[in-house]
Amino acid sequence: MTRARLLLLSDGGLLDRGVAERQGVSPATVASIRRKYTQGGLEAALYEKARPKQPPKLNAEQTAILIAEVCSAPDGRETWTMQLLADRLVTLGVVDSISDETVRRTLKKTRSNRGRFKVGV
Repeated sequence: MTRARLLLLSDGGLLDRGVAERQGVSPATVASIRRKYTQGGLEAALYEKARPKQPPKLNAEQTAILIAEVCSAPDGRETWTMQLLADRLVTLGVVDSISDETVRRTLKKTRSNRGRFKVGV
């Protein structure tokens, strides 16, 4: 809706700054939408292009190994940290490298939480 309003106000003769102030956006946003309209038409201005999705960093088998590790206790500690889990996956040869953030996101998607696997939640 905002993009359509930007185009309508621009068509009404307002400059980018005036359109931006009325709609609460930056003048650069107005200029960007107008440029998309002139280069690609109405559809290009109103709708974002589909962005390609990244494939998952861990496949189903690797995720299962991660969850199995989470369910076990780490050596000399009460709970796992994300970095310890990432390091463990590398040590086991599950992956060549992985970040603690990827481990965190994977566990979040599988409803796991540092050393405890939540069942039926």
